[in-house]
Amino acid sequence: MKIVNNVSEAVNSTNIKPGSIIYIQGNAATPQVLCRQLAQDNNIHHIDTLHVLLLGDIQDLFSQDTCKRIRHRIIFNGPHSRKAINHGWAAYQLIHLSDIPNQLTDFIKPNIAFLQVSGPDNGGNYSFGTTVEGVKAAVNSARANNGYVIVERNAKMPFVLGTTLHESEIDFMIDVDYDLPHSPVHEPDERACKIGEIIAQLYIHDGSTLQYGIGEVPEAVTKALIRKGVKNLGIYTELLADSMRILIEKGIVTNKYLQNNFSLASIFLAGSREGYKWLDFNSSVQSRPSDQTNNIRNIALQPKMTAINGAIGVDLHGNIWADSLFARQIYSGIGGQADFLRGSYLSPGGVPIIAMKSSTEKGVSKIVDKCPEGITTSAIAADPVVIVTENGAFNPRGLTIAEHAIGIAHLAKPAVRESLLKEIYESKEFHKPRAALKDVRPKGFISYESIYK
Repeated sequence: MKIVNNVSEAVNSTNIKPGSIIYIQGNAATPQVLCRQLAQDNNIHHIDTLHVLLLGDIQDLFSQDTCKRIRHRIIFNGPHSRKAINHGWAAYQLIHLSDIPNQLTDFIKPNIAFLQVSGPDNGGNYSFGTTVEGVKAAVNSARANNGYVIVERNAKMPFVLGTTLHESEIDFMIDVDYDLPHSPVHEPDERACKIGEIIAQLYIHDGSTLQYGIGEVPEAVTKALIRKGVKNLGIYTELLADSMRILIEKGIVTNKYLQNNFSLASIFLAGSREGYKWLDFNSSVQSRPSDQTNNIRNIALQPKMTAINGAIGVDLHGNIWADSLFARQIYSGIGGQADFLRGSYLSPGGVPIIAMKSSTEKGVSKIVDKCPEGITTSAIAADPVVIVTENGAFNPRGLTIAEHAIGIAHLAKPAVRESLLKEIYESKEFHKPRAALKDVRPKGFISYESIYK
């Protein structure tokens, strides 16, 4: 391993030749110094990068000029890359989070890895810090393909226990000291609070295992669980944020019924510097690659696995989409949603949940008659996914497609609900929809109000 004082000693056209494929660690662990050098060095060209949600001060990496000499293959889109990918300057790489290590090893075969680490420990091991996902496989691929592993050692990166990198696997290292990107906590509004209450009351019980991410709904679920007084929860997730940290600190999460007595995650994203300090050498949490955390078989082994994810929209059949607004207008990515929806359904007592407000902040309904043409779905109509909005919860198991449509319509805001029900009533395609509409209570649907009667 060579420790360099100037980033250009590691990131240059000699080390990164045309035809190179760079895997860049993402989320809070985005190696910002390495990324900025890659954007600034015009001698580096005709290369590919591959990454999951790059954050931080790296805007120039996705400029139109940079994209002329670097092809970005984006697994999960974000604020910096959204313009590039939706103007055709960058490519969308469709991969389940669980499959990233496999595809890196067997198909894509990157020969360069850009990472951010902390350490070493007494054994010469460095932590991958807040992000593991596919980075271990990227390191193995770079070494197998006579490439380079180039790392930043950030003084502010916590040493997250679990998956590590030995010093012998590192080719170049530069010391840096900057704050990690964070995700500020937003106080949940009334609609989010209703969703949190529905989920906590109906689907999370003593001994449940949790997976959810960041945002208003996860915050609302956390608060509802504290009020409910549920006990001995476990955490098995792809992303661990501050809302879950609160449950650990309060002793609500004990991991008593998990195979291990610590919480597992592949990605960590805190709301503040204090949240990252909490992760440092904290034995209550450990990191694992995404082919382990997001493996459907591993998810299915967790008791009462309750997976809570969001979506952009759902149609009356039960098709769910989460990565794009229209067929090729990519907002985020496939991520691990499908992994956890399918795995949680196979868990003993498990529940796959899609939780979302019934409409956008501008009032556009997220519950629609038919999904946009050509949209990528993270769950199809046959997937037995519970859908929750502020208006109630719908469980599709055991129901016909007409019964799906009626129950899902009741998740919408009142004006939209009436319009959708009228569409169903007048349809000649559903089997006897008018008979199904005579039910006083739609099959599979539980209203928010009925929970508190």
